[in-house]
Amino acid sequence: MRQLSRALAALAAFACISASAQVTLAGVKFDPEATVGGQKLPLNGAGVRFKAVFKVYAIGLYTPKKVTRNEEVLDARVPKRLQLVALRDVGGDEFGKLFSRAIEENATREEFSKSINAVIRMGQIFADQKQFTKGDVILVDYVPGGGLTLTAKGKQQEVFKEPQFASIMYKIWFGAHPPDTSLQKALLGDSNYTNTGL
Repeated sequence: MRQLSRALAALAAFACISASAQVTLAGVKFDPEATVGGQKLPLNGAGVRFKAVFKVYAIGLYTPKKVTRNEEVLDARVPKRLQLVALRDVGGDEFGKLFSRAIEENATREEFSKSINAVIRMGQIFADQKQFTKGDVILVDYVPGGGLTLTAKGKQQEVFKEPQFASIMYKIWFGAHPPDTSLQKALLGDSNYTNTGL
């Protein structure tokens, strides 16, 4: 089972992105750049999240310049976007619980306690969506000094002003316990991984 998990994780990876190229993963197209807070951010890396043998979502990271380390992504001075596209139908409540659990696993006790109200609100936003169907998009945007903006299904849901929350939200993928390390490496543009065309 462990070997199967490793094999699936390897399929999640994508790297070596050209700044001028559109990237397609699991049928999802990621534009070469996105505009966040008025600033154009190139695509840094992208991958596919698996749960057991199922594809859950495709995800891309946009940053002002190439980043290869978690610390660079988590830097509060760096604007960024995570674009998630659902690859199967997922209940909104399930999505919210997955994210809340991952935040708790990656945040320090102090970070989590300071952001508990924001985590609860985030979970409720997902629950209120009822259902995410294949192709639905979630954007997690961060602008220094402006907070973290969560957009779901094309509608801005909320701007979170809590300073700690942006960091622990991104720690879901760039903390010590990411969904899988291969996906993390793919988002960081690790050149040892290639687009499998999934």
